[in-house]
Amino acid sequence: MNVVINSQVVLSRVPEGPIAPYLGRFADSLDATGYAVKWIHRQILLGSYFSRWLGQKSVALQDITSDHLTRYLQYRARRVQPRCGDHAALAHLVDFLRREGVVPEERLAVPEPFSVDHHVRAYEVYLREGRALATATIVNYVPFVRDFLKHRFGAGSVKLSCLSAADVVCFVRHQAPRLHRKRAKLMTTALRSFLSYARFCGEVDVDLAAAVPVVPNWSMASIPRAIAWEQVRQVLASIDRRTATGRRDYAIVLLLARLGLRSGEVASLQLDDIDWKEGRLSVHGKSGYRNELPLPADVGRAIAAYLKSGRPPSTSRCVFLRARAPARAFQGGCAIGSIVRHRLQRSDVDAPTFGAHQFRHGLATEMLRRGASLGEIGDLLGHRHPQTTTIYAKVDIQALRKLALPWPRGAQ
Repeated sequence: MNVVINSQVVLSRVPEGPIAPYLGRFADSLDATGYAVKWIHRQILLGSYFSRWLGQKSVALQDITSDHLTRYLQYRARRVQPRCGDHAALAHLVDFLRREGVVPEERLAVPEPFSVDHHVRAYEVYLREGRALATATIVNYVPFVRDFLKHRFGAGSVKLSCLSAADVVCFVRHQAPRLHRKRAKLMTTALRSFLSYARFCGEVDVDLAAAVPVVPNWSMASIPRAIAWEQVRQVLASIDRRTATGRRDYAIVLLLARLGLRSGEVASLQLDDIDWKEGRLSVHGKSGYRNELPLPADVGRAIAAYLKSGRPPSTSRCVFLRARAPARAFQGGCAIGSIVRHRLQRSDVDAPTFGAHQFRHGLATEMLRRGASLGEIGDLLGHRHPQTTTIYAKVDIQALRKLALPWPRGAQ
């Protein structure tokens, strides 16, 4: 006997267990977020199996936890071949039930008061609520602090009052040689932040932040790795704009190449940031800084083509959305970097790197070659300090040759 779950899903058996009454609404939510019919059917079928198992184990809705997902998938793996997306599908179902208010939020285990996790969480709360730092900054700082505390206290109790300058220097000397210069510099910045926090809390009496060694990181030590404009054309030509994903990726690469946007700026671009009448774009830069840029005609046409025939239906105000369900905005610049890497690999372009930032460097280099001043380049790229732009002077080889002193006693 066939059982209709919703307009998209029909099962051959009546669902059983505590989740059964909610499968229809879950299927509707999947459909609304852009999932394909086959994926909706698969998730509903898996959810019905999970619900039946919960019923057999006499587990009520209010008692469901993440542990039940693990136990069920272990049970299922003994009977059928497991699939890599099963856990994510069930987690999606449980999240839906929590949003519906039928499954309570799961309480996380509270770490021991003197453990590494306890101090790390307290520091994380301080950064988020006390300092109002960006999530990206917190994500970068916290792992270094955890490693520092584990290095000093191991699995034992953490007593910040026992920290000394020797502990700080020992950790930096141990870690710095293993890291890239920029990562090592980030590590020392995170340590200074944490040790200042420890003193602020009264756990440490002396200024241990001053004991953090300085990691050399000379300004403008390298030449920017810029993609050539001919290579940009090759990448753009390789993108199939007959598909929705192709139209999206073409517009993204064009934004990176023509306006030199950072990957995070592309990911956070809002529909309201585009002034179609005036042909202008409002860009959300670092630290909340906004930069008003002219919208080139070719970039505008590419974005419009994606919005008309490519962007999936969504309540999100972000311009660019995921191509696969759920149709939502990108979580950050890493997704844009992944798109760029994929497109570079497909185009067979021998680019300097696989990252998105090379398009920014490429635009600055091309502008310099065409006679633009460093001030004009800095204005377009949204540099708040003039010295940030001076690194591009190193790529103007012809101008640098005029400044070169003659070699003593002639060329060798």
